[in-house]
Amino acid sequence: MAQAAAVAKPPAPPRRRRASATPRRLPYLLIAPAVLLMVGFIAYPVLSVFYYSLRNYNPTKPWRNGFAGLDNFTRAFAHDPQFWDTLTFSAKWVVVEVALQLLFGLALALIVNQTFVGRAVGRALVFSPWAVSGVLTSAIWVLLYNSQTGISRYLADAGLGSYGTSWLSDTSTVFPAAVVADLWRGVPFFAILILADLQSVSKDLYEAAEVDGASRFKQFRHITLPHLKDAIVLSTLLRAVWEFNNVDLLYTLTGGGPAGETTTLPLYIANTSVDAHNFGYASALTTVAFVILLFCSIVYLRLSKFGGESR
Repeated sequence: MAQAAAVAKPPAPPRRRRASATPRRLPYLLIAPAVLLMVGFIAYPVLSVFYYSLRNYNPTKPWRNGFAGLDNFTRAFAHDPQFWDTLTFSAKWVVVEVALQLLFGLALALIVNQTFVGRAVGRALVFSPWAVSGVLTSAIWVLLYNSQTGISRYLADAGLGSYGTSWLSDTSTVFPAAVVADLWRGVPFFAILILADLQSVSKDLYEAAEVDGASRFKQFRHITLPHLKDAIVLSTLLRAVWEFNNVDLLYTLTGGGPAGETTTLPLYIANTSVDAHNFGYASALTTVAFVILLFCSIVYLRLSKFGGESR
């Protein structure tokens, strides 16, 4: 008797095609140009500054170039009193400017958030200084502070002050004059960000507060301010970094004078590198400024609990 026919094997399942690697790599290929640009224009200059901070590098004195180790940092902290003077003035400049810009920006945002005739025009006038470049802002205020044709002459015509007064040349008036000039351009930045956040506050909250008998001040304190917390923290942090690195306005208005009264650390770095050609020491000062800004930013964000729920 013939053997029983062998049981037929089930047909093998069709082979699955391997998923193409191209679709998975496509997102990385698309962002590769942007990453390369960031590496070229951000990472490379930053790493170059760190590298030159450890070297003596002066193109006009090549025989002195070479590895310096931590000598540039030792010079800054132990043997350069101008470093501490400029750092102190930078801190003063940042605190005064950011505090005043926040105060006036918040006030303007609350005003233009109200409904009134000509609100669109009012908002355009409030925000327009922010559209002006820093160099043009400096040129405007240089003309306004001119002792012959500026504000001081018209005040002298009115009997307030004397002719020929130069507010930018007097050590007692140069700081307030520079502060006012920067306020003109910095206040709209806060007004724009705060107004944008005010638009998202529900009106039902204010109506409920009015029903409960809350005053305008209590509504501002318990509804408006908690809602604006993240916007205020972010705007003050950004503006503090920008004000710390402010060079164009002070350089055009005062050049760091008179007698170094308005020289910030970035302006001192610019003078050290461009005028004195001491790029090694300027790189060390830049590294110190970078570490200071990074440390202060982290501490500020931690203390302000940025992104957390407001109580």
